[in-house]
Amino acid sequence: MILMKDKLIDLIEISSNSLTLEQIVLHLVVASLLGVAVYISYYFSHEGTIYSKKFNISLVMMTILTTMVMTVIGNNIALSLGMVGALSIVRFRTAIKDSRDTAYIFWTVIIGICCGVGDYIVASIGTAAVFIFLLLFGRIRNDNRVLLIIKSSFSNERKIEGIVFDYFSQKANLRVKNTTDKTIEFIYELPKKYYTKALTKEKSITEALYELKNVEYVNIVSQNDEISG
Repeated sequence: MILMKDKLIDLIEISSNSLTLEQIVLHLVVASLLGVAVYISYYFSHEGTIYSKKFNISLVMMTILTTMVMTVIGNNIALSLGMVGALSIVRFRTAIKDSRDTAYIFWTVIIGICCGVGDYIVASIGTAAVFIFLLLFGRIRNDNRVLLIIKSSFSNERKIEGIVFDYFSQKANLRVKNTTDKTIEFIYELPKKYYTKALTKEKSITEALYELKNVEYVNIVSQNDEISG
């Protein structure tokens, strides 16, 4: 028992040797450079309202902060145990707008861990590989869709279904159909390219629908995956 205690004390003393100023600066400089690579990758792989400059800057900050933490706990076992206990009570509730953002968070944490322990080769090669992959495949355009909302008298049910089928065939998916004894409401979903193609016809879908009697409204709503909680 005493021998085991002595070995544990020796291990703590050995692992608590302080890094030199040059090593600490090198850790942070490499982490900052790789963090900038993450920033550039996020900038080019996101577009539109889904891009968040604040989140992008936070990624660089997270890379540097993780490096600082690993620089401290990587050289002191006792402190690392205390740090793990302190960080375990932290809860993050920030909503993630894109599933790719989670991967970027893990990416920055891994870079910080590698730089914090001085493993620059793994951090650099891994960052280069992920950067190239995201540059080639990360710029994903959202599948824009159109919602066609129609409210009319119940007597126009078959006529409206016929007009929608004539314009979009089976590309218009019926999502909602609300009815009362006097009115009916349709909500169709279709790819935006098919709606755009229908605009080339001599008569628009709205004109064809309003030619029916007792049509209360025709709403066309553009929808895409960028709009999320």
